[in-house]
Amino acid sequence: MKELTFGTLIAVFEEIFGRGLFWTMVALALLVTAAYLYVLIRDRAMSMRKFLWAQLSMPFGAILAVIFVQQMTHSGLRDIGGPIDVIVLLGVAVLGAVGSAILVYTVQSLLRPPRSGQNP
Repeated sequence: MKELTFGTLIAVFEEIFGRGLFWTMVALALLVTAAYLYVLIRDRAMSMRKFLWAQLSMPFGAILAVIFVQQMTHSGLRDIGGPIDVIVLLGVAVLGAVGSAILVYTVQSLLRPPRSGQNP
């Protein structure tokens, strides 16, 4: 592999997760992102209480993302071989943390929208 292209990345992710699971995760990510944007536009402000709960979910999302990727690749923490493995693992954890925060905030906002005339 001489150069890293978008198509190559998609092929690698399809190989790791399987075609169906990968595209399902992409569709869910797009759906949650669209719902998050809808909530932000609808509410016109962020609720700090909901944002706090979303932040508190971040460590759990990071841990679950790392466990999920390790299960899909049939590896464990003992298989970390060098600095690039640590960087990739930290990247997965960060993406899991951010994804869980967005998901938790969105779900809270959809289930409990702000009342009319009240600050979110």
